[in-house]
Amino acid sequence: MRTSDDPQFNHYYQLHCKHLKLKGLQPKTIDAYARAIRRIGEYFGFQMDNLSQNQLLDYFHTLLERLSWSAVKLDLYGLKFFYTYVLNKPWVAIQMIKPPRTKRIPDIVSVAEVQKLFMSTHKLSYRVFFFTVYSMGLRLGEGIRLQVGDIDASRHRVHIRNAKGNKDRLVPLPDMTLQVLRHFWSTHRHPAFIFPNRKRGLKKAHLATTPLDRGGIQVTMAAVIRDMGLKKRFLAILCATVMPRTCLRLALI
Repeated sequence: MRTSDDPQFNHYYQLHCKHLKLKGLQPKTIDAYARAIRRIGEYFGFQMDNLSQNQLLDYFHTLLERLSWSAVKLDLYGLKFFYTYVLNKPWVAIQMIKPPRTKRIPDIVSVAEVQKLFMSTHKLSYRVFFFTVYSMGLRLGEGIRLQVGDIDASRHRVHIRNAKGNKDRLVPLPDMTLQVLRHFWSTHRHPAFIFPNRKRGLKKAHLATTPLDRGGIQVTMAAVIRDMGLKKRFLAILCATVMPRTCLRLALI
């Protein structure tokens, strides 16, 4: 995206970002709504304070030709936020923009495929990460944010903090997962992170100031899936499903 030289747009954009933070939105939502305004601003030459309904219809029609409905919805909600809190204008309802309702049946991952996935992931950090989020049914971000203090070994549960909707939750911790995490933590002994960033190498992982990188995890997963020849949307399944106990035992054999 091009950056703007327009002082009015830059003022609006900074104000938009401040309101996003002050409303207590999730970081991913803040990024999406901020990106929406940058994208819309670029489309209209950074003149956004007097857009007509027809102009907005043209924009979203063009957007849908190259992006998904989820992107269209995020831009729509981001623009509505911009109108409400930055321009202080009534929102122009665009009734014609209505994503279709869909109901999809998820792909089923076999025990053999799960085992092959873990064994095909050669870097230990990623292998343990994939196993952990799958065995406990965690989202990608929840796994990344796991800290040592979140593990309650005595009660066999994990405290998932700041999950979807800014809510905390407790997740059962399988015996096998606890053993795997204990062994993995002994390789780096970071005082806080379960999955510290490995940019400094294994010997200095205990000095890391950030956890594993989201992009690195996704790239690794995509590469493993490609090498395995799987066609399923494995990453979404991995972060949304709980592995059966039998599968837990087989996966690390």
